[in-house]
Amino acid sequence: MGFEYSLVHVKYTFPLAALLTLLYRPLLTKLDVYKIASLVTIAVVSTTPWDSYLIRHRIWTYPSDVILGPKLFDIPAEELFFFIIQTYNTSLLYLLLSRPTFHPVYLRAERPLAHPRGPKNAQWRFFNLLGQLVFAYGIKSGIDMIRDGGRGTYMGLIIAWSGPFIMLLWSLAYQFIIGLPLSNTATPIVLSTLYLWIIDTLALKRGTWVIETGTKLGIHLWDGLEIEEAVFFLITNTLIVFGLIAFDNALAILQTFPKLFPDVPPYPSPLLLVRALLKAASEYDEERIRGLRDAVDRSRRKSRSFYLASSVFQGGLRRDLLLLYSFCRVSDDLVDDATSMTEAREWIAKLRQFLDMTYGRLGTAEPAKQFILLEFPPDAQLSLLQLPTQYLSPEPFYDLLRGFEMDLAFAKPSQGQKKLSHPISDEVDLELYARRVAGTVAELCLELVFYHFKLAMSKEEKNSILQAGIRMGLALQYVNIARDISVDAKMNRVYLPLVWLKEEGLTLESVLRDPNGPRIEKLRSRLLGKAFASYEESRGAIEKLPTEVRGPMRVVIESYMEIGRVLREEGHQVKAGKATVPKLRRMRVAWKALNR
Repeated sequence: MGFEYSLVHVKYTFPLAALLTLLYRPLLTKLDVYKIASLVTIAVVSTTPWDSYLIRHRIWTYPSDVILGPKLFDIPAEELFFFIIQTYNTSLLYLLLSRPTFHPVYLRAERPLAHPRGPKNAQWRFFNLLGQLVFAYGIKSGIDMIRDGGRGTYMGLIIAWSGPFIMLLWSLAYQFIIGLPLSNTATPIVLSTLYLWIIDTLALKRGTWVIETGTKLGIHLWDGLEIEEAVFFLITNTLIVFGLIAFDNALAILQTFPKLFPDVPPYPSPLLLVRALLKAASEYDEERIRGLRDAVDRSRRKSRSFYLASSVFQGGLRRDLLLLYSFCRVSDDLVDDATSMTEAREWIAKLRQFLDMTYGRLGTAEPAKQFILLEFPPDAQLSLLQLPTQYLSPEPFYDLLRGFEMDLAFAKPSQGQKKLSHPISDEVDLELYARRVAGTVAELCLELVFYHFKLAMSKEEKNSILQAGIRMGLALQYVNIARDISVDAKMNRVYLPLVWLKEEGLTLESVLRDPNGPRIEKLRSRLLGKAFASYEESRGAIEKLPTEVRGPMRVVIESYMEIGRVLREEGHQVKAGKATVPKLRRMRVAWKALNR
């Protein structure tokens, strides 16, 4: 009886597990636990018979003075635990690195060869076939090495055992294995493997485990590391990462194509996951995939902070939040980028007609899709087509358009007019505007939460949360206005109430000429006071949301309110209309919000 093998875990695997757990814990969801538990179970079940065979045939051995003693099928308890801890650590590293990735955009609709554009997608089937041939050849080579016996036995057993699993995972998830960023695929494999190579080198040198000389090639990757051990850890980490990629591939299919899989439980069964992976890629909705890519590209271009913040949400909720953001961004750009007031009003009218068609307010079932394709520019069409209106109320959308109309009321004086038009006369108008352009979005976001998480609460409780969400939307919009006083002035807009300006001896014209100075700062501070009052009043409602949503919601809100805190600091700087919040500070805010 000895503690040498146990000390390997105490010194190396436990500390890494603790560090990765600490880093990922704020992001850990029940679905992540389900993934890890599934992978650990598969790893133990698939590796135990193989490892037992190696030990019984003395391909590798464990001296009795380095292990505690308990065994299962001749496998020491420490070795069985290694299966678990390796899978756990590599899984956490993969989850940590892949969290920002929105997986549905890596799906590919592989059209049938008879399709007019079919050959363009034939490369994916070619890559799949090529990989299968390579893995099949590897399996055959491994079997040949086992048959020949001697020094190639251990290497042959590694390849012959792992080859079918890798080939299966490749066949099921080759689109993701090829298409995902290297940070999701190669990086977790390489980092985990290098770490285990170092551990293995130390263990082999100390004799913690021994490979018998008659069954190994005698080649070393470096001093102390047998080539078989290097290949073994590389392959096992590849199996773990490929398994997680296949899991995410299946989830992406289930969450992206409701027509193919209308009823998806929060934790899909292994059978349902396999069914998703076996679904022919030619059945994927290509327009749906393009719509999601368009939404992701737009959020990255227009608001990378929102895109990164969205990564703390999961599954279908993240998907629909991206689609909602895309619609709101497209609608706002259509109005703001119009070349004339007339064109801007036409866009609002077309958006209202789109809503009328979508929600059946015209009395006839007019095809909204055809209207979108005819009346809207190509770069706006997908965001309208993919908007999840089937589980969102219409009124917030109509109110959002009314907010756009208030923006248009900031008109330059036409001939015969002496005064600038200004729709924000007092605090009531300010709140109405903020409610329309921001409170509505908050309301829609909460409706998505209620849809994706079936909450056991009364209608009154849900309404209370919605009202709190709207007030939080007001707080965020007030911060936005306080930040962008100079930027808005360049667009001929002043969202500060007229009565506030008069109290400070200012006019619209004077603010447009010079949107800076002590009096402007005083009004900025007053507006931020309203923002933080609304924030404090409504922040408690977050704790009534599902646990999977509370942390992400805090991240989004606290990240934005931090802009307000910066604006309150003495000597703050606003560059190009944006308050500068250092990256490390934003990360600290997000970390605190997740761990609260």
